[in-house]
Amino acid sequence: MSLPTFDLDVLRTFVLGVELNSFAKAADRLGRSTSAVSAQLKKLEERVGTPVLNKSGRGLALTPVGEAVLSHARRLLALNDSIFDALNQTRTEGTLRLGVQEDFGERVLSDVLRSFAQLYPMISLEVRIARNAELLALVDGAKLDLALTWATTHVSPYVTHLGQTAMHWIGPRDKPMLPRSSLAPLPLVMFDAPCVLRSAATDALDRAGICWRIALTSPSVAGIWAAVEAGLGVTLRTSMGLPPALCKLDDLPPVPSLGYELHRNRQQPSEPVTQLARLIQRSLEKHLL
Repeated sequence: MSLPTFDLDVLRTFVLGVELNSFAKAADRLGRSTSAVSAQLKKLEERVGTPVLNKSGRGLALTPVGEAVLSHARRLLALNDSIFDALNQTRTEGTLRLGVQEDFGERVLSDVLRSFAQLYPMISLEVRIARNAELLALVDGAKLDLALTWATTHVSPYVTHLGQTAMHWIGPRDKPMLPRSSLAPLPLVMFDAPCVLRSAATDALDRAGICWRIALTSPSVAGIWAAVEAGLGVTLRTSMGLPPALCKLDDLPPVPSLGYELHRNRQQPSEPVTQLARLIQRSLEKHLL
């Protein structure tokens, strides 16, 4: 046999009436008529099968059953309210889509996401770490709200130029440079073309009259670091995330600095997007000094 079920709305009226010592005041607080509240009390007593209140002068007195009902009702209502509070805390207030060029992913991204989550805990974030060309195409197609990229010749209507950082030739710290001559071109470890750093490296070597060859290409920065550490060649990157096993090289041609910028998919972004852009800029100022 199934047990009867209490109506939480009825219990809430009962608890409020007892706490106010007046069901007329409870009716006014709940925006109900006194007859409606009386009907709820009658329904409660029918459910428990005995009176829950006794007249006591002008006030109200709980019967022993009423005292038990009151205690249990308070716990039931507290549990009910805590469930809804928990559900409200898990509801998101929308989704923000961020794209980040891979070089920035390790250091900048963790700082930014931690700070943003503290400011907007109810906003869901979708983060894509990719190369410049992919990120710019996604922004142009309105599939990203914000993208942090290296500066290129790409024309974007809503772009903010954040600053410049130095590019460095990088090689293994504990391995000698491979010999260079017209018969042994400088081995390079690079991203696949098109790549702004790859173009900067080959342009600088061509201007200096240094022969080069692509020894290895990798789709990821981690792959480039691993290949350079293994002694397969040198690369050109920023110092962002430079592993301790690698070092900057001073005997190769100078290269220009590299700009970095934020692309938006609309002219007037939302406040969360604007705040995220500020957090990114502050993090870059710290890591790219």
